[in-house]
Amino acid sequence: MAMTYDAVRAFAFALPGVEDSTAYGRPCLKAHGKFLSRLMEDGDSLVCPGVGFDERDMLMEAEPATFYVTDHFRNYPYVLVRLSQVHPGTVERLIERQWRATASKRVLKAWERQRAETE
Repeated sequence: MAMTYDAVRAFAFALPGVEDSTAYGRPCLKAHGKFLSRLMEDGDSLVCPGVGFDERDMLMEAEPATFYVTDHFRNYPYVLVRLSQVHPGTVERLIERQWRATASKRVLKAWERQRAETE
């Protein structure tokens, strides 16, 4: 099951403080004014920050058609994800994890409370 950037946006907008923006002339998502993710020039790859080098290497080894890195990102804790190849839940977990890293404790607590009430 492939994912689209529109589906990424729909998931991300369910998280408090997420907004559309641009980065390097490409569509991007920011959370609380901080970089969350962006679409690469190919229109199929998503830049996902907050992925440590060991995890990135494991992802690329396990699914080389889905996860990769370019020379530009090699020295940074980022992974590139081909949306046409990835399972939606994987992207959602990466987006939520980065969102959590940008959110204040107050926002996280309110969001967790809201989720618990709806479950």
